[in-house]
Amino acid sequence: MLSTQPRFPILDSMRANGEVSLDTKPGGGGTVLRRLRQSGSLKCFFPRNSGPGLQAILLNCAGGVTGGDRFMIYARAEAGTVLTLATQAAERIYRARTGEIGRIESRLEVSENARVNWLPQETILFNGCSLERSLQVELHDDAALLLSESLVFGRVEMGEVLTSAFFRDRIEVQRTGVPVYLDLVHLEGDVRAQLDRPGGAGGARAMTTLVYVASDAEARLAVLRGLVPHRAGVSLLHRDVLVMRLLARDSHEMRSDLVPILNLLSYAGLPRCWSI
Repeated sequence: MLSTQPRFPILDSMRANGEVSLDTKPGGGGTVLRRLRQSGSLKCFFPRNSGPGLQAILLNCAGGVTGGDRFMIYARAEAGTVLTLATQAAERIYRARTGEIGRIESRLEVSENARVNWLPQETILFNGCSLERSLQVELHDDAALLLSESLVFGRVEMGEVLTSAFFRDRIEVQRTGVPVYLDLVHLEGDVRAQLDRPGGAGGARAMTTLVYVASDAEARLAVLRGLVPHRAGVSLLHRDVLVMRLLARDSHEMRSDLVPILNLLSYAGLPRCWSI
């Protein structure tokens, strides 16, 4: 089980570092903020919204991530609350110096009868980038989760290609300590060549991984299969765990396919930053 008090490391002042840690609680007929801690280049703001829960928008003031940068995010949704986390814009992972790796660690805890929508905008990988990223989610009984992570492997419209990059990404979802979803993506070297393989991504330059954990997951399966394009697949891992992998030619095609799906599964709709 995840610790309710994350232990942040001593940070290198010569690199971009940032931490956000927050808890929600019921209040005022909805969800309000119980605790917020933020420091360094990572900030969080809370726009007004008409939905049932609290929206928290993450902003990287450093403008991107490169080798040696470290960012940590921790969020806990107390029982009966609804929390949506998104990013103000796409995250950019820039070229790193040899031997330096950027790191992003995120941890979510979702209590009984609570819900978290993890909806960051896409992460754009640039040639020469080096990043290790992890996302851990601990769900309690009757908790719900919508998780979406999108990757762009170089901006096609700018003629960018990834001929040299390092990217390692781990997503782990547990329910009361039992793993229900585990995914690892490891790309190193000539990423373009790896993506072009028929058994890889078939030339796709953008990808989304989606995990939906809720009591109505099985009922959503047929609807989602009718929405997704031919380069996507939807499966039911458990009665209440639905997963989707979507491939696209570029970020524009990916967002066009993804936004209707997220609007459907998030109930309250996407935060406004997704349309800016």
